[in-house]
Amino acid sequence: MTTALRVLAFALLAAVAGCGPAEEHGQAASSCAGSVRYENRVYLPAGEIAFTVGERLGTAEIPECDDTPGDSEVTIPQGTTGAYAVEGREPSEAVAVGDTPAEARLMEAR
Repeated sequence: MTTALRVLAFALLAAVAGCGPAEEHGQAASSCAGSVRYENRVYLPAGEIAFTVGERLGTAEIPECDDTPGDSEVTIPQGTTGAYAVEGREPSEAVAVGDTPAEARLMEAR
């Protein structure tokens, strides 16, 4: 699976599974769908917010995610993608991720 497809897959899984807390045995459990890790920070999709992609910062990790144990068809495999600066924001607050600047999606630190 290409990196672009992984990014799309985790975005779609986030939309289907939800990015918020999930109820698990009476306790809230955090969803991993849609998350990426860059410089030891976890980022989640920011939604439809206008932004401008800046320079390439490095590589972000797409962690393996299985929010639905027992259903292997919705497991997101581990991968990597490009991490880009977001103009007007510090990387500790937000980055854009994707194979190219044109494909990059805004992600905000949680």
